[in-house]
Amino acid sequence: MSQLTHLDETGAARMVDVGGKAQTARSATATGRIRMAPGTLAAVRDGSGPKGDVMAAARIAGIMAAKKTGDLIPLCHPLALDSVSVDFAFEEDGIAVTARASLTGRTGVEMEALTAASVALLTIYDMAKAMEKGMVIADIRLTHKTGGKSGDWRAP
Repeated sequence: MSQLTHLDETGAARMVDVGGKAQTARSATATGRIRMAPGTLAAVRDGSGPKGDVMAAARIAGIMAAKKTGDLIPLCHPLALDSVSVDFAFEEDGIAVTARASLTGRTGVEMEALTAASVALLTIYDMAKAMEKGMVIADIRLTHKTGGKSGDWRAP
């Protein structure tokens, strides 16, 4: 069990001690998508749905979620993020999200980027569910990370 960083020598959960690690520039990018019917997509795109500007609410929710990741995910460090961005692209059958988080610190921001993407997509669902309950959130994943001991990584 000693190879698992979040377990101590007895197998109990613990927060990893990052105090001795060097501070480095770190970033992470996560993506995901939500599929929906053409009518729902059109209403979201033009802001004619019952809850107003879906994309603005989803962007703010994603950014706020990244800042709260340490409160949401057990054993995650609370981080002082330097930057979080949440961007959207309309697709033929839905919306793609790309969330980026960065900081200079002792631990990575992968969970912050993943949380931002997830909550942005959940917010789109919440804002549009009066029009369609069968929307599908899918393909949430880390696509790129930089910095830290393990260096740069890009999804295949």
